Amino acid sequence: MPDNGYIAVLVLVAAAITWLLRALPFAGLAPMRHSVLVKYLGLHMPLGVMVMLVIYTLRPGAVAGGLDLLWLVIAVVVTAGLHWWRGHALLSILVGTAVYVALMSVW
Repeated sequence: MPDNGYIAVLVLVAAAITWLLRALPFAGLAPMRHSVLVKYLGLHMPLGVMVMLVIYTLRPGAVAGGLDLLWLVIAVVVTAGLHWWRGHALLSILVGTAVYVALMSVW
């Protein structure tokens, strides 16, 4: 069984590495906070990520065609309309998903 000094050194090394790995991104971002590129990405990336997620989610249904495409369009319209009306993302996602699952399971 290892002695207490050896275990203490292991714990200190693990703690130091953990602390450095958590602090390193903040230290690297500090000089770039006022960068034009970082501001541009911060402004445009959320929209780009959402567009990619929508395309990734809707592509299989659009490729399938037929009734699957119709149910997908109905669910997207319900989701978008509810979000536009209420402005509550969680509610619109849950209701849109429920509409899609109900339409897929009934027909």
